[in-house]
Amino acid sequence: MPPRRPQLNEDGPRVNEQIRAREVRVINEAGDMLGVMTPFEGIKMAQAAGLDLIEVSPNAIPPVCKILDYGKYKYEQQKKANEARKKQKVIEIKELKLRPTIGDHDYQIKLKQAREFLTDGDKVKFTLRFRGREQSHLDLSLKVMRRAKEDLADIAKVEQDIQSEGRQAVMVLMPAPKI
Repeated sequence: MPPRRPQLNEDGPRVNEQIRAREVRVINEAGDMLGVMTPFEGIKMAQAAGLDLIEVSPNAIPPVCKILDYGKYKYEQQKKANEARKKQKVIEIKELKLRPTIGDHDYQIKLKQAREFLTDGDKVKFTLRFRGREQSHLDLSLKVMRRAKEDLADIAKVEQDIQSEGRQAVMVLMPAPKI
């Protein structure tokens, strides 16, 4: 069974005297391999260069350590994390309300808005509200939802099909995966 490796510190990688391995693979600041040695020898080399010995890959056998400026290393890691956070897209659900007796022009405007939302990567929730006797003609009313589903089939995929809930019907579409 291979020796158990201690976990990283909560605040980042082990530095200098915190490194507990018997031997480590050391890489200098230029990226050249210096070889396998004891952490003590690595720390001496780092201090001679005025830098720190940082454990960058603790799970490797032997662990990989680099001779770097610790403050600069932490700053670079934080910058990478911020860049990754910026590139994430939060998917929102946009709601469009329809009526069973919606006019054709109004329907086209709602469809245009739905296309815009879907191309931006957001989900679209269609809500169809019923008033009075409209509920007794449910099949005719749901034609508007089915029509929207068919008109957006080229750029959207149904996440939640048409469901009737009391005096309203709901359908959720999501952007179709890009091929």
